[in-house]
Amino acid sequence: MTELTKSTADAGTAEPAAAPAPAAASAEPAVARVTQWGEIRHRFVANKLAVFGLVLVLALFLTAIFAPLIAPQDPYHQDLTNTLQDPSGEHLLGTDALGRDQLSRIIYGSRIAVEVGLASIFLACAIGVVVGALAGYFGKATDSVLMRVADVFFAFPLIIGAIVIIMAMGRGVMPVIISLAVFSWPTVSRLLRSSILSVREADYVHAARALGASTSRIIIRHIIPNSIAAVMAYAAFSVGGAIVAEASLSFLGVGVSPEVPEWGNMLAGAKDFLGVKDFLWVYPSIAIVLTVLGFVFVGDGLRDALDPKLR
Repeated sequence: MTELTKSTADAGTAEPAAAPAPAAASAEPAVARVTQWGEIRHRFVANKLAVFGLVLVLALFLTAIFAPLIAPQDPYHQDLTNTLQDPSGEHLLGTDALGRDQLSRIIYGSRIAVEVGLASIFLACAIGVVVGALAGYFGKATDSVLMRVADVFFAFPLIIGAIVIIMAMGRGVMPVIISLAVFSWPTVSRLLRSSILSVREADYVHAARALGASTSRIIIRHIIPNSIAAVMAYAAFSVGGAIVAEASLSFLGVGVSPEVPEWGNMLAGAKDFLGVKDFLWVYPSIAIVLTVLGFVFVGDGLRDALDPKLR
């Protein structure tokens, strides 16, 4: 009787059986999905010069957007009692021959640079992508005719051709944008054409044709997205070139109006004071150099990120 009572008590106090381990504990950890754009972003960020260039470009954009808040004075205001003043507390970068604040004019000049640089290259890429896609995809007679048209525009030097168009249309920002775009699209078209020639016979293009996809759908959805990398890198490079070309046109007196705060106009006004008031040309030149370097570094980073085989 005693043994039966003891065994009953032991049974009442026995520890419950251990619960089975959850199945999730033994599962493999989830692997983060790496996308193509994620790899491109990683390669771009790993390029220190590209990041530095991006900082310069962002600084240019912010300066252009917030120019009215950043500029210490009205860039058009003339103070004939304070002409050609050296940099000072009142005018950090001095004044020009008409007493206008240099710093304010450089800040506002970033607006013209951004507007002309981006708009002209966007327009050139829009024309060049259409022409290059048609030439590369259809080939034969279409390719021959379109590339001969491009050769005609290649025959004109950019500045000379731009001057001809501006003289016909008149001075201003829009004529400058159009003139630069007209003589820049042939390079875009040739770049895209070369890329398309290497992908138009790919398996996925043949599969799209077999499934009955239209020509426009094949070009827009399959050909261009897989051929556009070189054009994107070229576009980033070319914005800086367009800014230099626009400043050159204004320096020659055929760009925007002389009273407009623009870096080329500032250099044109400083040429009569070389060796006397060098701050008049040094600071606008620094603005141009930093801007061009920023876009060059970004373009170089994009080229390496989009196609690491080119490194």
